[in-house]
Amino acid sequence: MSSNKYRMNRFFLKDTIRQRIDFSETAQSRGLPAPPPQKKCPPGIDRIDLPDGARALTSLAKMPVSAAIALRESVRQYTPTPLTLEEVSALLWGTQGIREILSAESALRTVPSAGARHALETYLVVNRVNTLESGLYRYLPFDGQLARLRLDPEIGRKAAMACFGQGFIAAAAVTFFWTAIPARMEWRYDLAAHKVIAIDAGHVCQNLYLAGQAIGAGVCAVAAYDQEACDELLGVDGDEEFTIYLAPVGKRRE
Repeated sequence: MSSNKYRMNRFFLKDTIRQRIDFSETAQSRGLPAPPPQKKCPPGIDRIDLPDGARALTSLAKMPVSAAIALRESVRQYTPTPLTLEEVSALLWGTQGIREILSAESALRTVPSAGARHALETYLVVNRVNTLESGLYRYLPFDGQLARLRLDPEIGRKAAMACFGQGFIAAAAVTFFWTAIPARMEWRYDLAAHKVIAIDAGHVCQNLYLAGQAIGAGVCAVAAYDQEACDELLGVDGDEEFTIYLAPVGKRRE
């Protein structure tokens, strides 16, 4: 018999909650408007156009997907070599790129998501990327752009400190931070939304591993972080939007 302290968390891993929901009463069923599929960009924010991510990944890939799967591993040591903007665009497209816009409410992306709701946003802590100054950026997949939120030459160190001092994060060329906006998924799935948001984060990070492996970059998923510190670093409120996962990326040491 499992200890009572584990039972609630184990309940979260099951799909029992779906049997308790009246789906005729969800926000979607009641005809309420869906939350936008991309967070609005604040006015006055500089935007950087990205190279075509799909083409970049195709041209930069050094191996077939079967090899990327076979060689996939977590990498915590990186060279000082910066990533190029083309490489960053390839990784962004591989993790959250838009394949087809279905409606104003949803789109098909390069990763699966329950109901095509895609409740995640991608932030980049940029340390060393050619043509990008160090700082915090957000991916705008529907626009093929990066929003430059703020410049900060110390942001890599701050990201490491927000993750309990894990130094390899400070050494990465760029760190992908994913936040969840639960309302996007709750609109359709109500209380069944939260488990699938966590599952979606796994899909996204695995694609980053495979795309990184293919272009010769190392990736390491990180799930141990200071929630409040990371939310503050990204400038999110910690309630309607909050950090859920992250992964530093850099050139692999041979």
